[in-house]
Parts: sequence; C-alpha cells; structure tokens
Amino acid sequence: MRLAARHHSRTGLTLSTFGFGGTPLGTLDRTAGAGEAVALVDAAFAAGIEYFDVAPFYGFGLAEHRMGTAMIGRPRENYLLSTKVGRLLRPGRAEGDKPSLPFTPEFDYSYDGIMRSVEDSRARLGMDRIDILYVHDVSPRWAGDAIEARFREVMDGGYRALVELREAGVIKAFGVGINDAAWCVRFAEAGDFDLFMLAGRYTLLDHSAHDEMLPLCLKRGIGVVLAAPFNSGILATGARPGATFFYSEAPADLMARTARIEAACAAHGVPLPAAALQFPLRHQAVLSVVAGSRTPAELASNVDHVTRPIGDDFWAELAHEGLIPSA
Repeated sequence: MRLAARHHSRTGLTLSTFGFGGTPLGTLDRTAGAGEAVALVDAAFAAGIEYFDVAPFYGFGLAEHRMGTAMIGRPRENYLLSTKVGRLLRPGRAEGDKPSLPFTPEFDYSYDGIMRSVEDSRARLGMDRIDILYVHDVSPRWAGDAIEARFREVMDGGYRALVELREAGVIKAFGVGINDAAWCVRFAEAGDFDLFMLAGRYTLLDHSAHDEMLPLCLKRGIGVVLAAPFNSGILATGARPGATFFYSEAPADLMARTARIEAACAAHGVPLPAAALQFPLRHQAVLSVVAGSRTPAELASNVDHVTRPIGDDFWAELAHEGLIPSA
C-alpha cells in the first residue's frame, strides 16, 4: 500500500499526504524500550506513509533516538525525514515522571547553534543526511517579548547556516515550523524558505492562514505542511466536556462551532476526524497533513480517515453555513 503523495516542484521532494508526527516517540514510556516505537514506525510504513517528522524538543532527544532506531535497516531513499533546529540540548535535568532524556533545551538560532543542532540530530538519528530542517518555535507563544530578537538571530545567523547546509547536500530543503501564520509571512518576506510546517492554523476551526499566508506560499512556491490538524483534541473528540483547543479548555464559541460541524458530519455520514484531516488538503498549497499517533491502532484509524471518500456536497454545506472559507 502507498498513500497518495504530492510533489513539490521547488525542492523536488514528494511528500505523502499524511505524515507521521514524531511527538509520541518522545512520550512513550521509557521502560518499554524501543519496541513500541519500532512497532509504530513499522505500522506507518505498512500504511503507506513515507514522510516522517521529529524534533530534538520531543522527549529532549528521545524521539530522535527512537526514530533512528526504528529506521535502522530501511533504505534511506524509501522515506523523507524532517527534524528541527533552534534548541540545543544541554546535559542536566532533574528526573521526573516525563519519559524524557536528562537534558535541558536552550534556544539557539545562531549560525553555530544551527550547525551544532544538525550534527547532534544526525548523531541521535544515526543518519548522514536529513531531508528537511525546520526552524522551530520562533513565535510569540514561545518567545514572548523576545520574538523580534529571536527572529533577527535566525535571519542574521542561522539562516546562513541553513543555506550552506542545503548547498552542501546535508539537507534538501529548509523552512520554519511554528503555530503562527503571520510569522510565516514575515519569514517568507525575509528569506528564501522552501517549506513551512504550520501547526493548527489552517483547520476546520482556525482559518487564520487562508487570506494571506497560503496565497503568498502559492505565489512563491513555498510548500505547506499542516501539523496539529485536530487543534490538540477538539476536532478528534468533538464538542465534549473537557475538549481542548491548543492544549487549553475549548472556549464556548469554538464548542458551538464544532457542534455545528458535527451536525453536518452526521448528516453526511462523515466522521469528524476524517473531515479534520482532509480539510487542509483541499488547499493546493498544502502538501501534507502531519499528526501524531500513539498506537498502531490509532495510526490505522487516522489513515482510514485521511483516505475516506468525502463528497463535495459536504464541503459545500460547510461553506454555505460559513463554517469554512467559501473559496
């Protein structure tokens, strides 16, 4: 089996329309060893997934270690892999209940910091090259008042490292991975980026990328990978008590909006998670939707949702009701 894929002419890369999000590899119980991670990646390959994403921040190195272990023996040309830069892992962390390694992440978007981060990731992954590098979390959520300084650190230092790595063939493409469409626009206007991984900002509930970012990406040939398609929970669970939106309790207006989407789903026999996974892919700028799966069964369910036929009449109703953009 092979999932549908989309080719990105700017980079020559072809991404499966559903990608494997590596966050769960950093949260699986440490005492379980590598077996669960390998089983999860095996299930992804069996389902036809050929694009895998991870980051040093996930489990403070643990996710990259587990991804690398799961990829041992697999022909490197059979998959695309992305990881992220912007945090260096420094030794020393108090033991807690999280399944992370004993490191403390420190933001570093400088030239030297990016070069060091790539070398560390290659060692953890056990790979000589990485297909895509995303500059991670340069957004107000993570930087706060330091956002302008972080942005300048990227563009005045880290960006040069990314260009050199691409020219040397260490990576095939680079971009930015954040949860803020406006800052993707800012980066697009400041440099020559290949891809953006946008978390949660072009979903059934959040269309903030629609008017400016996505048209700009189309114009400039920048590919978009949409992460967090369930907005951290509510678009998977529905408008249930305790439903979360961006890791906080969903506000009343979004609960009501989700309930209206659920009503349309019920009328057309469409599972809400299927609509959530497929909505971003209806935009031609979007190459792939990436979501984390905690078990092979959950992964199989997500693949079933992303490949399930959904009629145009369903999307037309959502547009007519003002629940998604009409274009």
